[in-house]
Amino acid sequence: MFSNMVSVAALLGCLGTIPGIAHASEPTAADIAAGKALAFNRAEGNCLACHQIKGANMPGDIGPPLVAMKHRFPDREKLFAQIWDPRHRNPNTTMPPFGANHILTKAQINKIVDFLYTL
Repeated sequence: MFSNMVSVAALLGCLGTIPGIAHASEPTAADIAAGKALAFNRAEGNCLACHQIKGANMPGDIGPPLVAMKHRFPDREKLFAQIWDPRHRNPNTTMPPFGANHILTKAQINKIVDFLYTL
């Protein structure tokens, strides 16, 4: 029994290194609106520099269109991780590591994920 407790404690200790993706509750309309504002903001999230997003003016075409995101990333943690540091999935990506490079905070990335899940 003690060895099981140690294993669980070790696992929980490792989880502390995950960037911070969990959402305690369903996103509110305000969370989604804030995520959209970040994604569309040319000075912050700037998703439009590379991606097409429905309703956006002058989107980029370097990255894939941001559509059906919940279907494409059913695991919210994977979408968060992709924005946090896409180099883990593709070391040759041109997408900036928004979280790892302190461009966006965990809270901001969570709001962007909230918005992307509506697409």
